[in-house]
Amino acid sequence: MQKGTLEVIVGCMSCGKSEELIRRIKREVIAKREVMVFKPSVDKRTDAATIASRDGKSYVAVSVSDLEEILGYWHEGVHFVAFDEGQFFSEDLISIVNTLIDRGVRVVVAGLDTDFRGAPFETIARLMALADKVTKLTAVCLRCGGVATRTQRLVQSGERVLVGGDKEYEARCRDCHEAL
Repeated sequence: MQKGTLEVIVGCMSCGKSEELIRRIKREVIAKREVMVFKPSVDKRTDAATIASRDGKSYVAVSVSDLEEILGYWHEGVHFVAFDEGQFFSEDLISIVNTLIDRGVRVVVAGLDTDFRGAPFETIARLMALADKVTKLTAVCLRCGGVATRTQRLVQSGERVLVGGDKEYEARCRDCHEAL
């Protein structure tokens, strides 16, 4: 049995991570391969049964709070597993991903590579180090129009993880980003 692979799609807010993940999922579906898509239950910006991109694309997903649930959903017919919002999963995701790869699964994880301060999300950083391929996307800085690689928090909160959208965060370039 052939080993699987790991691809990681990263970038700041509004750079198209979910859009790219959905594009890859749809290519697998066109190729008539069975896919499974997971999202963290903490992400309540869309309904629990979908992942969605800012351009209106969506795909059916399973919302999970316990990563061990994932292996219960997997069966031998599944050759592609996708995770959206990977930064919200614990580091236990790494062992789940490795188990899937050992089973011959192509795994793709999309998520923010850094938090609002510019510090790496540990789970994503480790997955990037283990990945066969990393795609880093950029957005447009909403302050100067330059190339955005950072996520600017617009609301006051000391919490590292504050799930939100365009009202709470925006894309910024390195020069315009203000680490709060």
